[in-house]
Amino acid sequence: MMRWKYILPLLLVALVLAGCSTQEETKTAEKTEQTDKTIPPNVHPNPITEWNKKHTMPDIDPTAFVHPYATVIGAVHIGKFVCVSPHASIRGDEGMPIYIGDYSNVQDGVVIHALETYDKEGKPIEKNLIEVNGKKYAVYIGNNVSLAHQCQIHGPAYVGDHTFVGMQALIFRAKVGSNCVIEPGAKVIGRNGIITIPDGKFVPAGAVITTQEQADNLPDITEDYPFKNTNKAVVHVNVELAEGYNEMFKG
Repeated sequence: MMRWKYILPLLLVALVLAGCSTQEETKTAEKTEQTDKTIPPNVHPNPITEWNKKHTMPDIDPTAFVHPYATVIGAVHIGKFVCVSPHASIRGDEGMPIYIGDYSNVQDGVVIHALETYDKEGKPIEKNLIEVNGKKYAVYIGNNVSLAHQCQIHGPAYVGDHTFVGMQALIFRAKVGSNCVIEPGAKVIGRNGIITIPDGKFVPAGAVITTQEQADNLPDITEDYPFKNTNKAVVHVNVELAEGYNEMFKG
C-alpha cells in the first residue's frame, strides 16, 4: 500500500507531461503545415532588402504550369498557359518586376533575373528599367515567346511577341523585337546602354551583338529562312504541356 502512495502521483505527472508533449508536437506540426502552405518551397516571396521593403508573392495564372523543380520568386507575373520547365529560375528579388506574357514558355535551365531597379531610398534606377505601355519592368517577355533550354534573359531586357530565343543564348541590356529569332549561343549585350533588335530579324548562332549598328544590320527573316516557323511549333508544344501537366498534377 505504501508503494502506491508514491507510484500513483508519479504516474499522474508522467501522463500530464506526455499530454503536454503531444499538444506541443501538434502545435508545431500545425505551424509547420501553415508555413508550408504560406511559402511553398519553389514559389515564394522575395526577401526584405535595403532596396525593397516589402514581400511580394509571384502572380501566376491558374492555367500556367510551374514544375516543382522550377523556382519563381518575388515580383513575377506569369500569364495564361505559360509552361515553366524543370530547373528554370525566375527571380524577382533584385530587379523587379518581371513579366511573362500569355502562351510563352520558359524551358529547362532558363534564368531570368535583373539588375537592381530601386535604390536604398526606394527611387527607381531608370537605366535598369524597360518601359512597356506606360509601365516599367526589369524584364518583360511578351506573348507567344519561347525561351529555349539554358538561355539567359538578364534585365534590363525586353523580348517581343512571337520571338524565339535559342538554347544558351543571352540577352542583356537589350530589347528584342517581335517575330525575331535569336539562334542558339548568340549574345545580345548593350555595352553603352540598351540596344534594340528590330522586328523580324534573326541573330545567327554564336554571334555577339553589342552595338546598335550591328543590330540594325542583322538579316531579315525571309520565307526560306529555316527557323521561320520554329517558334510557332514550340509554343504549341508547350501550351499542350502546360495543360497536360496541370491535368496530371491537379489535386
